Amino acid sequence: MAKWGQGDPRWIVEERADATNVNNWHWTERDATSWSKSKLKEVLVGLVVEGEAGRCEISDLKHVEGEASCNSRKGKLIFFYEWNLRLSWRGTVKESGEKHKGSVEIPNLSEENEVDDTEINVSKKKGEGDVLKDLMRTEGTSKVREALRDYLKALKTEFTLGMILPTKATVGQELATERKRSGHTMQDSLSPQDIVGVKIPTVMILMREIFNSPADELYSIFTTKELVQKFSKCPAVIEAEKGGKLQMFDGSVSGEYTELVPSQRIVLKWRCRSWPDEHYAVVALNFKAMAAQTELQLECKGVPVSGEDSTRQCWKQQYFEEIRVLLQQSKDSME
Repeated sequence: MAKWGQGDPRWIVEERADATNVNNWHWTERDATSWSKSKLKEVLVGLVVEGEAGRCEISDLKHVEGEASCNSRKGKLIFFYEWNLRLSWRGTVKESGEKHKGSVEIPNLSEENEVDDTEINVSKKKGEGDVLKDLMRTEGTSKVREALRDYLKALKTEFTLGMILPTKATVGQELATERKRSGHTMQDSLSPQDIVGVKIPTVMILMREIFNSPADELYSIFTTKELVQKFSKCPAVIEAEKGGKLQMFDGSVSGEYTELVPSQRIVLKWRCRSWPDEHYAVVALNFKAMAAQTELQLECKGVPVSGEDSTRQCWKQQYFEEIRVLLQQSKDSME
């Protein structure tokens, strides 16, 4: 047995505040499925293809089936993804002004194939307008491949923030490099133990929920103290005005209103009590009216990587599910 301090350095716990996964040696895994679905929709829907024949646009991501994940092992990132996608497109013939629709099938986007080798099939509904189908098969396919590359680039950069944690050595090297660039000598450098206020790695959470409620009613549930207290089942501080304070769930969540557009949009500085002091995420709630329903779009930027899952669950269970119960109770009482 090795003496204390003489073991394999890859397994020795360095002087880190979290004391976990030192030097990124142990296996960690993050599910990228939900994030990927949102990112694929973001990079593909609205894609415009123009040529002499006319103009086409990807109008919808009709079908997305599969999964994605990212694993960290021995300081290296390993990606797994497999997707079956079906897109809808619509277009207008330049000369005649005729409008046509079709679809784009991507049956196997995976790490086993390069994007250029990935199969992409374009089809069109019956009738004339094959010039648009040809446009989508050529220019359209090229643009779709470019969008898929954007997704993979984001998967390997944006999504993986914080998965490879800095060790003492890398932090010291980065600091020394920065000092050198700014004209300081190595003697002026601080040791890694002296570094304070290092920016924490964060992620963005995107969620969409449909509520059986008009937009103005749903908006009021987030801005009326009595209604917030009903769905949260706790006393709350709700000052629904710009600069107004927010406190919920016995102080577990706090923040400040920064923008309010009645029945349309709420923006908050928002934090969980377990996060590092003074660290806030920016939460945007957009209310999209849909007849008797409302689509609520949540964008939460700046969530600490370590709190991603718990934050998502907070919004899902403590907000959305409880709001649905409150809406149903209100509907039952009216009947």
